[in-house]
Amino acid sequence: MNKKLEEFEAYLDNRKVAIIGLGVSNVPLLRYMYERGANTTVFDEREVSDIPKEIMEEVVKYDIKYVLGKACLASLKGFDIIFRSPSCMPTKKELVEAEKQGAIVTSEIEMLMEMCPGTVVGVTGSDGKTTTTSLIYEILKQKGYNCYLGGNIGIPLFTKLKEMKEEDFVVLELSSFQLMNMKISPKISVITNISPNHLNIHSSYEEYIEAKKNIFKYQSRDGIVVLNHDNEITRECAKEAEGRVIFFSSKTKLDDGIILDEDIIKECNDRIRRHAINTKEIHLRGRHNYENVCAAIAATKTLVDIDTQIEAIKKFKGVEHRIEFIREIDGVKWYNDSIGTSPTRTIAGLNSFDEKIVLIAGGYDKHLDYAPIAKPILDNVRTLILMGQTADKIFLAVKEEGEKEKKQVDTYMCDTLEETVKLAKKFANPGDVVLFSPASASFDMFKNFEERGKKFKEIVNNI
Repeated sequence: MNKKLEEFEAYLDNRKVAIIGLGVSNVPLLRYMYERGANTTVFDEREVSDIPKEIMEEVVKYDIKYVLGKACLASLKGFDIIFRSPSCMPTKKELVEAEKQGAIVTSEIEMLMEMCPGTVVGVTGSDGKTTTTSLIYEILKQKGYNCYLGGNIGIPLFTKLKEMKEEDFVVLELSSFQLMNMKISPKISVITNISPNHLNIHSSYEEYIEAKKNIFKYQSRDGIVVLNHDNEITRECAKEAEGRVIFFSSKTKLDDGIILDEDIIKECNDRIRRHAINTKEIHLRGRHNYENVCAAIAATKTLVDIDTQIEAIKKFKGVEHRIEFIREIDGVKWYNDSIGTSPTRTIAGLNSFDEKIVLIAGGYDKHLDYAPIAKPILDNVRTLILMGQTADKIFLAVKEEGEKEKKQVDTYMCDTLEETVKLAKKFANPGDVVLFSPASASFDMFKNFEERGKKFKEIVNNI
């Protein structure tokens, strides 16, 4: 038996439990708390009409108390343990007050990490998290390990704790929201990169960076942290690491670490560089994806031989909505990169192609700076098609940069995704690429980037 889990279940007896947020990560907790007989109340800022019917049916079936609406957290009093959803920031005054009154404020993912009997591998970063996490998972599976995939992807794993064994691996994609205020770190941690993101929610860029650092801050000396040597912030993180640091780089020929040297990924040990894999053998496109491969090799190098790593990498065909090839129409290739929720992600997408690009961009405004994306657009894009809240911001950034460089790109404004696809089909020439990479979040028109990407694919497939 898992002793830590046993102790936690004993602790739950006669305790008052609050679950904040009826999202994907917390729904399995409803069943778990019901089976434990815990005195549970759920809170959600949405009204009942906005919560999926099947979730409310589960709440009613288990006879769990619920408080809904914008002011629901005003009733968050007298609880012993509070599970927050990633979207509920631990800085909320109601949570801070509850903690002062003695409540334990935690999350499904933090409790999973506290009680997991196996080895936890965690991945965070502003870009590349999902691809790197998925690659690590596939490499470990290729070796024959029993693995669980969770965090931002996969399934909520807290209720799988009873199945987990000491020899198992849990691979987690972790966002800044999940890491914020966390007091435990994975045994093996990866930070792919750090650049401004989610500044509409975090109080500052510094808060965002500090949240990311929690992925390695609580490691012991036998921990491993994989860091991007090319990113100034992540490179500096090495000074704060307690455990072993493994760097990866696409710009520097490191003496130790994993590097991208022209078209070859190499493993470096004591200045001896060993050819690992040619990028032409990898299904993924773009330098940023080759950096993700480097990070995955670094994270698994103490666990898996290089031949097994290469075998898994060669098989890996990528993750949906990440420079995902949809189809070719009249000599034009269409790609869905709906994960492009920030300028840096879209820049990486633009740099993945040698062909001329018709770019569809724009969406929800996260208060990011669009100046950095202007030059890559001017250098790579034949036609720019914009929509959403950030359309004007992107247009102005490109216009200002264009005036400096005496360049311009044909630009069109649209109200709907359907309109952007019609225009893209009209202006794309044979040999071009149509890239849907919004450089913005999706929340102005869609529930999330997955829904946005699926809609784009549906429209393109119906042409």
